[in-house]
Amino acid sequence: MTRPDVGRIDGLTYPPGTAFMAGQYLPMSEARISVLDWGLLHSDVTYDTVHVWNGRFFRLDLHIARFRRSLEKLRLRVAYDDDALRDILVECVRRSGLRNAYVEMLCTRGLSPTFSRDPRDAANQFVAFAVPYGSVANARQLKEGLHLHLIDTVRRIPPESVDPQIKNYHWLDLVTAQFQGFDAGAETVVIKDMDGNVAEGPGFNIFAVKEGALYTPERGVLHGITRRTVFDIAERLGIEVHAGNVSEAQLRHADEIFITSTAGGIMPVTRLNDVAVGDGMPGELTRTIFRTYWDWHDDPAWTLAVDYDGADRVR
Repeated sequence: MTRPDVGRIDGLTYPPGTAFMAGQYLPMSEARISVLDWGLLHSDVTYDTVHVWNGRFFRLDLHIARFRRSLEKLRLRVAYDDDALRDILVECVRRSGLRNAYVEMLCTRGLSPTFSRDPRDAANQFVAFAVPYGSVANARQLKEGLHLHLIDTVRRIPPESVDPQIKNYHWLDLVTAQFQGFDAGAETVVIKDMDGNVAEGPGFNIFAVKEGALYTPERGVLHGITRRTVFDIAERLGIEVHAGNVSEAQLRHADEIFITSTAGGIMPVTRLNDVAVGDGMPGELTRTIFRTYWDWHDDPAWTLAVDYDGADRVR
């Protein structure tokens, strides 16, 4: 089963995949929003992402539930119930033909016909798409570990300003920190909250391992689905987990460090600010959680299989 060709329009290259918007399925190269959409002008949008691995969605129900909570908090509306959302996402994957996919659903505030400044005048817009799976860490980094930089000069947007439980595109703090990390020779970054505690990185949560127990930030961070899956794995394996404040000292003196994201799963960190973490190799507990996480991707209790037979793929 071949995938649609990569689209190319106006000199831009688009990945293979399928989008859904305005009630129809489209190639990625044809899925566009207006420059007047509040999602673009004000970053007034929420989204959620789920991945498909070997033709199976992983924990799709939790992603849809979180998306629904975000919509309600932002007073956004979509015209589809949860079953319809699931069917749209599955159909995007079916039509794309992708066996390993990054799947996103989003809702923008939309635009007002009169260019009103009142958000109540805007017509909300729902979009979904499936593109090839991409990871925060590449194959080498998953095997050898990431070089992470803890940034002290940029702080995470406080939850009193933007609720981190609402997935959003307010990433300028994270992007600014990421460039500083690149300048320091690191591969990615983690930043602190306004109280000086460790928070999160660009699209991922962080865990420190000390004497066989897990420690992860609780306040001011997105409670990721992969983060929750680590909690579930830890409960299954009898590993102690502490969700609360994590200090810089705790992170610097950790036996192991790993980060978690839908885009990448469980990703080891083996250098922090150019200092080796532990023995400089992915730790035993990290490797155990890594293996269990991917083993669960074959379990029907955690996954939803996509039926690709007869799918009319958008070209």
